Amino acid sequence: MTRLRWLTAGESHGPALTVIVEGVPAGLPLDAEQIARELARRQKGYGRGGRMKIESDRAAIEAGVRNGESIGSPIALRIENKDFANWRGRMGPERFEREPERVTLARPGHADLAGALKYDRADARDILERASARETAARTGAGAIARALLAACGIDVCSRVRSIAGVADPAEPSVEELFAQRDAIEESSLRVLTASAEESMRQRIHSLSHDGDTAGGVVEVVARGALAGLGSHVQWDRRLDGRIAQAMMSVQAIKAVEIGDGWAAASFAGSQVHDPIGYASDARRFTRASNHAGGIEGGMSNGEPIVVRAAMKPIATLKRALASADLRSKEAAPAAHERSDVCAVPAAAVVLEAMLCLVLADAVLEKHGGDSMRELLRNVRAYADQLRDY
Repeated sequence: MTRLRWLTAGESHGPALTVIVEGVPAGLPLDAEQIARELARRQKGYGRGGRMKIESDRAAIEAGVRNGESIGSPIALRIENKDFANWRGRMGPERFEREPERVTLARPGHADLAGALKYDRADARDILERASARETAARTGAGAIARALLAACGIDVCSRVRSIAGVADPAEPSVEELFAQRDAIEESSLRVLTASAEESMRQRIHSLSHDGDTAGGVVEVVARGALAGLGSHVQWDRRLDGRIAQAMMSVQAIKAVEIGDGWAAASFAGSQVHDPIGYASDARRFTRASNHAGGIEGGMSNGEPIVVRAAMKPIATLKRALASADLRSKEAAPAAHERSDVCAVPAAAVVLEAMLCLVLADAVLEKHGGDSMRELLRNVRAYADQLRDY
């Protein structure tokens, strides 16, 4: 059994972000441009802050790839933080010539206070630098590798923004329509399908920004092409829906995740929720009349599109700072302000795509195995034939 493992390192204003991805079979075509495209998608979106004007993210492939192909060893990526040049003397591993000003006013909704207490740090910067969503650039790089592996296995992933700050996109496309409109989603400043909804969202974001506030929203991520049988029912930590939910919830500011009908299913009768099973003899496969389950039943993919939605809370850094208490003096004062976005929901959609890609790539390797792409794809084809002959 082969599994995908990955690990990121780096601080928001440190020298660089690093990610190591282990378990990618040898022979996967991979180059820096594939990764750069995903990193560029993450940086887009109306409501982003000044950091995106400084960074132009590219990942240097430093190990694991030779002559445009993975070679079976761990793949290492390095993403330079250009803003580090502005933070010398305040960030970096060397001893500082003079102690920089400490951040002692924790921001509500952020990791500042809990992290300072947990790690016994007198300066919340030791926490907020790593807790920052800047870390998701490294995840996006790892996700680009996973996306390439999935594509070779016939699996594709797409996302859209369903709502921002209570303003919803009324479009309800089928999975086929969603993927067919992928270019329109990429061209939208907020990754939405309806122009009027996009304009209303932009106005809402602008209004919140003017008030020193921030906006959250809901993202939908869909994967098509996954064969039935990824994940397992036999242990809690092997269930695919649990693995997806944990991955999504690990993304900064994500506070809720649902698969398929999710929360809405709790309000319906069972006959309205569960998907009737049929069989298409021409395609030699079991079919579903609906997909309320979101492509997962009993902790396993069932062959239907996997549909995940995640709720992102408003960003915790506010220009109109909320009340806080000083870590040293314990006196009341407004929370610290760090440069931040007003709305990062479109960027979160790209990160959530990366996370779904990473979970599914791991599940594909777990199910089919293979030290080389030729072996993996042979195993995938054999299993697909098995399903048709069931």
